[in-house]
Amino acid sequence: MNTHLPARLLEGRPEPMGALARDGGVNFAVFSAHAQAIELCVFDASGSRELRRYPLHGPHDQTFHGFLPGVGPGLVYGLRAHGPYQPEQGHRFNAHKLLLDPCAREVVGHFHWGGEHHGYEVGHPDGPRSFDTRDNATTALKARVAEPDAPPGLRARAPRHAPADLLLYEVHVKGFSQRHPAIPAALRGSYAALAHPAAIAHFQHLGVTTLTLLPVQLHLDESHLAERGATNHWGYNTLGFFAPDPRLASAAVRHDPALVRAEFRAMVQALHAAGIEVVLDVVYNHTPEGSEHGPTLSWRGLDHASWYMLRPDDRSHCENHTGCGNTLNVSHPRVAQFVLDSLRYWVAEMGVDGFRFDLAPVLGRGAQGFDPHAAFFTALRQDPLLAQVHLIAEPWDAGWGGYQLGRFPGRFLEWNDKFRDTVRRYWLDRSVRRGELARRFTASSDLFHHGQRRPSASINFIAVHDGFSLADVVRYARKHNEANGEDNRDGRDGEPCAPFGPEGPSDDPVVQALRGRVQRAMLATLMLAQGTPMLGGGDEIGRTQQGNNNAYCQDNALSWHDWSAADGVLCQFVADLAALRRGEPALRHDRWFQHAPAAAGERSLMWFTPSGQEMQVADWHDTHSHAFACKILPGQGAAADAHRLMLAFNPDILPTRFTLPAGRWQVALDSSGELLRGLEPASGAPLMVPAHALVVLRSL
Repeated sequence: MNTHLPARLLEGRPEPMGALARDGGVNFAVFSAHAQAIELCVFDASGSRELRRYPLHGPHDQTFHGFLPGVGPGLVYGLRAHGPYQPEQGHRFNAHKLLLDPCAREVVGHFHWGGEHHGYEVGHPDGPRSFDTRDNATTALKARVAEPDAPPGLRARAPRHAPADLLLYEVHVKGFSQRHPAIPAALRGSYAALAHPAAIAHFQHLGVTTLTLLPVQLHLDESHLAERGATNHWGYNTLGFFAPDPRLASAAVRHDPALVRAEFRAMVQALHAAGIEVVLDVVYNHTPEGSEHGPTLSWRGLDHASWYMLRPDDRSHCENHTGCGNTLNVSHPRVAQFVLDSLRYWVAEMGVDGFRFDLAPVLGRGAQGFDPHAAFFTALRQDPLLAQVHLIAEPWDAGWGGYQLGRFPGRFLEWNDKFRDTVRRYWLDRSVRRGELARRFTASSDLFHHGQRRPSASINFIAVHDGFSLADVVRYARKHNEANGEDNRDGRDGEPCAPFGPEGPSDDPVVQALRGRVQRAMLATLMLAQGTPMLGGGDEIGRTQQGNNNAYCQDNALSWHDWSAADGVLCQFVADLAALRRGEPALRHDRWFQHAPAAAGERSLMWFTPSGQEMQVADWHDTHSHAFACKILPGQGAAADAHRLMLAFNPDILPTRFTLPAGRWQVALDSSGELLRGLEPASGAPLMVPAHALVVLRSL
């Protein structure tokens, strides 16, 4: 980088946002609707010494901008915003605080929590209404201008799996590989490890089409965690929305943001070459600045009143629809632009294949609450690039009216927690009726059969990062989050679970067998249901978190996959389920079942009692009977060799006699393992379906 800085800043352009190296210099553009002036502060390469300040030009359409000639990639800089400090009006400008560019591609420095990062005097009697005059530039994080080095055609060879064919695998980059013996120690816990042949072989064995990665964008550890030496392992506290987190890069490169980006891109390319898509879990609902009591790091100092949703009755307070202190105001056009720019960056320059939006109702919130027709959703679906990738919503947030399952528009897929709880309760203690299980097993038509949506809109899961692991669902009666340091107050209370004996690990072979049987029944229900199945990373090998159902701050063996204790038999069972799903189109039929198919490709489904009688209204409401079966019939015009399928569900503690429909049938799968695959029951003879089992038969 040229250390001879020019005397003045040229006007430059008000777009694109952030810093762009071009034409022998760097163009800067920063949004603020209420700042009176914004300064560009240039630092030496170490970020420790401020070399010069330049007032940006503007504003032009709420954008301050300028072009600095003679400099380029590697330039370290920060911003200072001048304006009113009027908390009661929502304005918290404080030019004593160096601000990180929200659009920074590279972030440098080592952040440590301290009072100097707050715009007010911590401990002052007036609290956040006071004003702090300390300059925090020495210790503030800074942006570094990045090379415009996106490889051309990065997505040219990206796989594109149809929604009906998806098998999602939710995984933490570090947690997956930190203890993997087949991955070199120098790579474990990194992006490179996720692209290692041993990792890819595991995904392919399972039949996974798409990884959904817990947050990989650069994040801050919350102050209460930093105070006790803990970290935010999950990463749901994003600071750098354009930067991959260096903590998830291999040790050899994590010191250099450019090398971190290169490692991330190489991971994506390797996974793409193996036919595996990459979806990112992204957090555009809040920032690490927290409530009005939080620090001034970037957005708050640039334009607090625009970036955040504020209480209409008292604009000195942030709305907290996230449980994290603040809520990004995506209804503001410039905030929506910021989110869209970030998403495009990850697709176009980093190669990813889609996004899972954390607390997604926030993205559609306005003054009147959640709106499925919000401008952001319209822009997202119309964007030429983003309209091509997977869009997944976590359909709830922490605010009023925050539970919006089934209400997201267009191609959105949604996490279906009703599937999770229903399936658990059916197999754990039979506390839900057969009708509720049938509804969830057929893609929750009560939630998704509207607005031209398809069954694949329902993302079905049994366990994910947030909650018990699958193994712990059958090992514990309640949460055990004491290690989190919050007196077991955190995490979900009353999560459906049942230990089938004393809590925790057991040496009792009867208890072990029963737990394994119930796990397999739940997995079979997940993998064979209509909709989009999602596996929790490590559930296929029996991963336990020792009863912790909120291990967000456990960056240790509690969260990492323990490959030395991997249950290979369970893993093979999951792979067999995936193969059965792939091999039977009826199990991934992305059209709603019809009572009487009238068109080619449609299918019908019928439900039966164990006695072979079609289910009647009274049967659906019978609280004493739990076992039942369904038969899937090919639609008109189906291939001549299309199979009829019969699935028999028996959650009871004893085997149940099922009368089979007329014809020849063959056992395709028995989750209990008691019935041999390929077994052909005698024509007209009943089939004894084992206890705690799901059995699949195909017609011959």
